[in-house]
Amino acid sequence: MSKRDFYDVLGVSRSADEAELKKAYRKLAMKYHPDRNADDPEAEQRFKDANEAYEVLKDREKRAAYDRFGHEAFAHGQGPHPGGGFGAGGFADIFDEMFGDFMGARGGGGGARGGADLRYNMEIGLEEAFTGKTAQIRVPTSVSCEACDGSGAAANTSLTTCRSCGGRGRVRAQQGFFTIERTCPSCQGAGRTIEDPCTSCSGSGRVHKDKTLQVNIPPGVEDGTRIRLAAEGEAGLRGGPPGDLYIFLTIKPHKIFHREGSNIFCRVPIPMVTAALGGDVEVPVIDGGRAKVSVPSGTQTGKRLRLRGKGMTVLRSQARGDMYVEMEVETPVNLTKRQQELLREFKTESKGRSTNPESEGFFSRVKEFWEDLTD
Repeated sequence: MSKRDFYDVLGVSRSADEAELKKAYRKLAMKYHPDRNADDPEAEQRFKDANEAYEVLKDREKRAAYDRFGHEAFAHGQGPHPGGGFGAGGFADIFDEMFGDFMGARGGGGGARGGADLRYNMEIGLEEAFTGKTAQIRVPTSVSCEACDGSGAAANTSLTTCRSCGGRGRVRAQQGFFTIERTCPSCQGAGRTIEDPCTSCSGSGRVHKDKTLQVNIPPGVEDGTRIRLAAEGEAGLRGGPPGDLYIFLTIKPHKIFHREGSNIFCRVPIPMVTAALGGDVEVPVIDGGRAKVSVPSGTQTGKRLRLRGKGMTVLRSQARGDMYVEMEVETPVNLTKRQQELLREFKTESKGRSTNPESEGFFSRVKEFWEDLTD
């Protein structure tokens, strides 16, 4: 009987990545494991087939050989798994991945545990995002205990090897078909125990303290930008390496400008007369300066004028985005009698002439719409 294709055994495509292989194998291994199917020899064989297929496909070199030569790649040796047992990275790895964190910390002993990463939320203005800044922040965190130099043991005392695990930090227990290795409950994976704990930190090797740091914010940062300060997070347990500090930036809404990437937008109200006759208006720029914009005659609300290179700084670049000035034609209010008379004269003079093409076009379409309804 010919051997089934390893990809078919796992139920994955030949382009499956490592995560897809692992997921498929874990599902089959749990489904057909002999402990769950004691009276089903077919399930046991499927379990072995899945184990053999995964052992080959998870290894880059073995997978490359299999993709090129198929099962012949292992026909003249002992196969992908001498002895037919569990490989070094087979079901045992999957089981450890699924239950290792539940049983305890993974890895060997030694006492040191890395500190946790910390997050700090910072809000800055749009102008600060444009120019960049150096900010000073105060972060509540855990730092290494100075009294015991992070060891957790009182002065003039030392750590002793854990009697339960012999210093390994892990203990083994037989459970049915498996030998399960888990974190030592006596030393919590440290491998060593403290007979006389430090009174300053109660044996943890770290104490709570506020830390003052300087953060350099580069020009051009955007909302949601993350800045990493290596080794500025929580101190490790009993001398372990510290975590990192992540600064998450939020850009405050601006009173005048609206930002989209490296470009900024500004709505500028202009008088009706300027919109009709044309003219110049002065607008603010994000760098604090001013720019003169020429408004063409007949400008309508919503028209955008582009100012090249007047936008935001581009992160890690000397370039700048553009600024778009969006016109908003303002209807005059509080008119004097003379102004009202002039507008009436303008209305009279406009009869028979196309001075409002947009409104005329709209009402022309409305008229056609109504006529279609009555047909």
